[in-house]
Amino acid sequence: MCGIVGYIGKKQALPILLQGLRDLEYRGYDSAGVAVLDNGAIDRVREVGKVDKLTQKIGEKKIQGTVGIAHTRWATHGGVTEFNAHPHIVDGKLAVVHNGIIENYRELKIKLEKQSVKFESETDTEVLGCLIYQEYKNLERSGMKPGASDILRDAVRAALLQVRGTYGLVVMHKDNPFELVAARLGSPLVIGYGEGENYIASDATPILPFTKRMAFLDDGEIAVIDLGTPKISNLNNELVAKVLSNIDWDQAKAQKGGYADFMLKEIFDQPMVFEDALRGRLNMDEGTAVLGGLNMTHEQMREIKRVCIIAEGTARYAGLVGKYAFERLANLPVEVDYSSEFRYRDPIVNKNTLVFVISQSGETADTLMAAREAKRKGAFVRGIVNVVGSTIARETGAGTYIHAGPELAVASTKAYTNMVAVLILYALEFGRLKHTSLATGQRVLQALLEIPEKMNLVLKQNDAIKKIAEDCKNYKDVLFLGRGVNFPVALEGALKLKEISYIHAEGFAGGELKHGPLALVSSDVPVVAVLSKDQLYEKMKSSIQEVRARGARTLIIATVGDEEAKEVASDIIYVPDTMELLEPLLNTIPLQLFAYHMAVALGRDVDRPRNLAKSVTVE
Repeated sequence: MCGIVGYIGKKQALPILLQGLRDLEYRGYDSAGVAVLDNGAIDRVREVGKVDKLTQKIGEKKIQGTVGIAHTRWATHGGVTEFNAHPHIVDGKLAVVHNGIIENYRELKIKLEKQSVKFESETDTEVLGCLIYQEYKNLERSGMKPGASDILRDAVRAALLQVRGTYGLVVMHKDNPFELVAARLGSPLVIGYGEGENYIASDATPILPFTKRMAFLDDGEIAVIDLGTPKISNLNNELVAKVLSNIDWDQAKAQKGGYADFMLKEIFDQPMVFEDALRGRLNMDEGTAVLGGLNMTHEQMREIKRVCIIAEGTARYAGLVGKYAFERLANLPVEVDYSSEFRYRDPIVNKNTLVFVISQSGETADTLMAAREAKRKGAFVRGIVNVVGSTIARETGAGTYIHAGPELAVASTKAYTNMVAVLILYALEFGRLKHTSLATGQRVLQALLEIPEKMNLVLKQNDAIKKIAEDCKNYKDVLFLGRGVNFPVALEGALKLKEISYIHAEGFAGGELKHGPLALVSSDVPVVAVLSKDQLYEKMKSSIQEVRARGARTLIIATVGDEEAKEVASDIIYVPDTMELLEPLLNTIPLQLFAYHMAVALGRDVDRPRNLAKSVTVE
């Protein structure tokens, strides 16, 4: 989410910046802006909506200058308004663009307000810009002259040492007209090296038309970008030597970060965006989650007697995982319903019912109608969506953004895991209020913090999963099995395979096999089974033995170290051990990769499967 592009050289900056913003549109955004430095003044234009609207607003304005920065914003702190759009300008002198989240922006803002700093936006980015500007002035007071070598870099460093959170930022100052300063922690930035000119962007896409020579900033690095060779150092003020890469990508491949398809990129995005879903929402001291969007008092939360989760497709399967979390952590009964069925059966909800409506796009028509029905009946209705300013976000007026970033492939992957994460956080917040102990809450939070690293360990098995998928590509039917919290994983695995490979697939609870589905099993029907080392291990293993006895090939998702699982496996993928409630966050990833590689092996368009749309806006 969000895009950055900057230029310094001898060409006019504005056309380069505008083209760069267009090249970044694939990332998703809700507003855009440019700032160009010329003759000691910063000329800025911002607009809500698409880059074309920004271009129309600029119109015939003579925005001259060879140094500039630009940004596409996907709102996090503050609504979708021109005042909240980037670049932010401080005192007419300093301009900043920023991707990421400054977790301690509130305390920094209070500190700055005590120094008589005024703010015009609701954003954490403006707070960051004001902090950098204050540090610049402090350096001036200490004897450094405005425009002196390294003063802007040192001001950025001094500010970042006070910051908690993530950032990819670029700053320019009218008193330092021949340089841009960029810094990264958790949010990507890449420098494009030219001859007598240089570029900076949030990914390679807007730079590729001008140069193939690039260097990717690492976390904790600060770059001074001028007309010569960029100078890169770390937060300890130590110079860093960067190895230049020659990026031989075309434009489309660059948008995909070098991956063959958006779906594959989004599968591999999961460790990073999962951290975004957690950031600023964990209170380890209290062993609880803090989700401000819930917008309920503790008294109102204690009055909730029942939870209803309403969604469609992948979002509904995330809701089924949430059901286990709520019932176990919060001791609340939970119903998970199809949005499309909810309002047609006169649902029983009231002021003691909390209804979560889940939608990646925030525009799913069935889910929107269900939300309206629940509100009419007096329930607390809260949205869980990925798109800021979407209809469900606006109409519910409360809830949580999952911060998965733009998801462009039709088949949802990273949004699913972030939906599960948010539901677990909600379950913990309610649980700590009335049921769950401090020690248990702290264990859940610690286990959640370990998930991104464990996701990376699963992703490292991509090549092995690819080989298994290629061996299975000619099967016409595939069955998926799971039990307990992994039953929804089986359903989601089957859905992914159906969506993008067009192979018939069905997901079942392991205990249901003997009640009908076992009739489908044969040597022509492979079975994918989730066999985690948890309380249902032996029962699940028995179900797998039943299908093995009927000649089925079995792909087993097992826990690292489980040698017994090999007894019932034709193929096996190991995932790291974690708390039982969190197993779906890891066990789903091999099934996403399995579906992806099956579809690729069959020559399918994995990002745009037939008959399907990303946002279902009709009933």
